[in-house]
This record gives sequence, C-alpha cells and structure tokens, in this order.
Amino acid sequence: MSGPQEIRVLVVEDDPVAADAHALYAGRVEGFRVVGVAHSRAAAVRLLDRVPVDLILLDLYLPDGHGLALLRALRAAGHAADVIAVTSARDLAVVREGVSLGVVQYVLKPFAFATLRDRLVRYAEFRGAAGEAAGQDEVDRALAALRAPHPAALPKGLSGPTLEAVTRALREAPAGLTAAEAGAAVGISRITARRYLEHLVAEGRAVRAPQYGQIGRPELQYRWRGGR
Repeated sequence: MSGPQEIRVLVVEDDPVAADAHALYAGRVEGFRVVGVAHSRAAAVRLLDRVPVDLILLDLYLPDGHGLALLRALRAAGHAADVIAVTSARDLAVVREGVSLGVVQYVLKPFAFATLRDRLVRYAEFRGAAGEAAGQDEVDRALAALRAPHPAALPKGLSGPTLEAVTRALREAPAGLTAAEAGAAVGISRITARRYLEHLVAEGRAVRAPQYGQIGRPELQYRWRGGR
C-alpha cells in the first residue's frame, strides 16, 4: 500500500519511448509514484479528471497543442498540480510564461537520470516544507530548495558540449552508430566516442548490441532510446 507522503506523478510526453524513460526515471526516485502517462493534451486532461496528481512532468511540444496551453486550461479548471517542464524548448519567453503558470522547474532534453533525480529531490524538499516561517531566512531556504546551484557532474574526462554533440549524432541515426562512426560524425577519436556512448548507455539513454556480418570481431552498435 502506498505511503501517505508519496508524490503522485503524471508524465505528459508525446514520444512513447521518451515517456517510458521519464516514467522509469521518476519511479526510481524514492517518494515518487507515477500514476499515469499521457501522449497528448487531450489524454492528459482525461487522466487528470479521474486520477489525483501532485506533479506533472510536462513536455511542451504536444501533437494537439502547446504544453503551456494545456497548463493554462488546467489552471482555469482549478487543477493545482505543480509542473516540471521536461522539454527541448530554450526560448526564455516561454520559460517566463511557464513560471507565471506554476512551472517550478525546467529540465532540458537530453538529460541524465541524475539531473531529473536532483530536480525531483529538490522539489520534494520544497513541497515538504510546512508550518509558519520564523523569518525571511526560512522563506529563502524553502525557495532555494528548488534552485540547483550546479549542474549534475559528468564523469571525469567528459565534457558537456561533446556529450551534446555525441547525443545529437546518435539521435539523428535511427539505425544506430558504432563508436568509429560516432567519432567521425563529431570529430573525435573512436576511443573517446566510445566513452561518451558508454556513458549514455549507463544513463539508460542508449542501448548497445553487437553488429555481426563482417570479418573479424563484431563491433558494438549503439542506438538512442532516450527523450527527444
């Protein structure tokens, strides 16, 4: 039986693979329980009408309307669930509008499990604050729980820009890439590319399998499986 303090999560994401990954990630964080997954604005509304939800992980690009349009409609209908935007949208005007509608965090795609876990843990800390603040410092501490002072650290020797480049190359190759092909696409060595590809596998955003059919040892083929 679920504990009374569990935070009930709805994942709204049009890409089924990304939706499954986000639900898996959220479900791995203690204190959170995924109660539904919706692939469209209409499906999200139907779920919210019958399932209590505390937090929505909301993609902003949905097939039947923008995520912020969904959020405006939910607020007008009296839904008070908090929202973490999980999106590739980088328009700061959209960010500002989202904040005005109750978006408490933004997680930019692509991201690692550690990044979402950090945001969820911080959100839980913010949500768990109760009672009357003794003064300004206590109010500031409660609000600061939502702010991540540092991005999630990458393993030693990996850089953010190169990881983004390898991620982009893999996402744009539906059939997958070997380490040599990824290195050629990005302009790095095969060995370096493999380190980044293995990092994506470890984070659950890529899968690997042997590629047979050529003379000699089979090469590993990497395919993208994370969010857009």
